[in-house]
Amino acid sequence: MGTQGPATTDQNYNHATSEEQSAKQKAIDDWLPITSSRNAKWWYSAFHNVTAMVGAGVLSLPYAMAQLGWGPGVAILILSWIITLYTLWQMVEMHEMVPGKRFDRYHELGQHAFGEKLGLYIVVPQQLIVEVGVCIVYMVTGGKSLHKVHELLCKEPCKEIKLSYFIMIFASVHFVLSHLPNFNSIAGVSLAAAVMSLSYSTIAWSASVRKGVQPDVAYGYKAKTAAGTVFNFFSALGDVAFAYAGHNVVLEIQATIPSTPEKPSKGPMWRGVVVAYIVVALCYFPVALIGYWMFGNKVEDNILLSLEKPTWLIVMANFFVVVHVIGSYQIYAMPVFDMIETLLVKKLNFSPTRLLRFVVRNLYVASTMFIGITFPFFGGLLGFFGGFAFAPTTYFLPCIIWLAIYKPRKYSLSWCINWICIVLGLCLMILSPIGGLRQIILQAKDYKFYS
Repeated sequence: MGTQGPATTDQNYNHATSEEQSAKQKAIDDWLPITSSRNAKWWYSAFHNVTAMVGAGVLSLPYAMAQLGWGPGVAILILSWIITLYTLWQMVEMHEMVPGKRFDRYHELGQHAFGEKLGLYIVVPQQLIVEVGVCIVYMVTGGKSLHKVHELLCKEPCKEIKLSYFIMIFASVHFVLSHLPNFNSIAGVSLAAAVMSLSYSTIAWSASVRKGVQPDVAYGYKAKTAAGTVFNFFSALGDVAFAYAGHNVVLEIQATIPSTPEKPSKGPMWRGVVVAYIVVALCYFPVALIGYWMFGNKVEDNILLSLEKPTWLIVMANFFVVVHVIGSYQIYAMPVFDMIETLLVKKLNFSPTRLLRFVVRNLYVASTMFIGITFPFFGGLLGFFGGFAFAPTTYFLPCIIWLAIYKPRKYSLSWCINWICIVLGLCLMILSPIGGLRQIILQAKDYKFYS
């Protein structure tokens, strides 16, 4: 009996320590952006996904069509819609594939498929490139849209203002909004952004119809050399990949939906995804096809830049773009905030305080603003980031994870579909950055900071 006292004391101590660690872990999870709130409704999934997908990319689709041509362009648009819907369904299904566990973050699913370390090495770099890249591109997009509004409203006596100043104005909003704690707290911003995306897409194609087919319209490839045509084709593939991306935040969005064994989160999440993809089709196909039909190969890399009249309508559309990319920036920034704050709090043992959040998020916004000012090459950025980063995480990484976890029978329907997506995605990842990099170089030569 005398030897049981110390053992019992040790057990009680270990139990108390374990409870303290669990309480500390719960406090951290309740503070982190992704896991702090799980009361979202299915319609949150709908407008979060619309906001994540229908962004700057839709405005570049007529330009992508001009580089692809009618046949390949229509085929690639439709095929991308089908493939990305399929891979998004896979991610929704895999969110709770292990009973009693939720893969709240993309890298957690990767770790389950490939192992703790390898999963991090595979997923995190790609996810960060996508999310940080989108935030940079949206800094440029927001600044360019504000610049366009200034040009349309302020004619002759007005002094020209550098694009860099408009990017700073756009960034100033995010120095405020970035301090909203989690996904559910930005639901209102995301809803407004989703409505704006449908609104400015409608304005883009309807204003194109009103302007009519241009007298000198031409549908042949604009490049005068075979090499130029091929490089432009590759860049356009990246534009399409950028437009259809949104998978990088899918698991994080689903993490905000409540789940029980009787009512798993995949039900309401999938309902929201279907609604979102219907909206995506209503935005993408009319803008891409009508924009190209009206302007041909002379269309700008942002369709709104090709439209000058009616002035009030184009001004409104550009304002809608600004509101939308404000919401999109927040959607893509939230997982980055979660990664940084998780690292600081769990690995480096910083206290989860408002001061820590204030410093981290302001530094992030300032960094993306600075890079956006330094490299404001909209068209080239879409092509480069679209292929290099979005293709893996959107087109084929979910398929690889699915094959690694479920191991479908060789040559079965599931096995064949996933391998087709992987091959197409790899081609997209390899080819489109080549064209995108060329676009960046060409635009950099012509760029002036007042343009």
